[in-house]
Amino acid sequence: MSDTDRHPYVVLLDRIIAAAEAGDATDLYDVYADGAVIWHNHDNREQTVERNAKVLEAMPRFVSDRTYTDRQIQVFDGGVVQQHVLRGVNRESGEKVALHACVVVRVNDEGRITRLDEYIDSAEAAGFGPAPQRSA
Repeated sequence: MSDTDRHPYVVLLDRIIAAAEAGDATDLYDVYADGAVIWHNHDNREQTVERNAKVLEAMPRFVSDRTYTDRQIQVFDGGVVQQHVLRGVNRESGEKVALHACVVVRVNDEGRITRLDEYIDSAEAAGFGPAPQRSA
């Protein structure tokens, strides 16, 4: 285990990953600071921790066997960057899915996340939600 693995900022990411893999967002409220913002590149929108928690808790309906792999982490003063691949199985199609992502996280002096910017491929993300409705 490297020093980076034990860094408090990395522990915050570990807690988010544990919540996502379990489909249980309870711990998110202790990871994020009050008023924290989560931004996504695919829609250029900010969301609250509450909204992000609802998305996280809905994911098990669409994707099983969620696991984060290929984590690459760089800690910087006041935050951390993580690249990873979220893998799982689409419940509807049975297909394995993968979502390559990068998050840039800002942490306050109290050790809580104030902002998380997530960069994903929207085409890959489509495999993590319900299948689009096709017209007859």
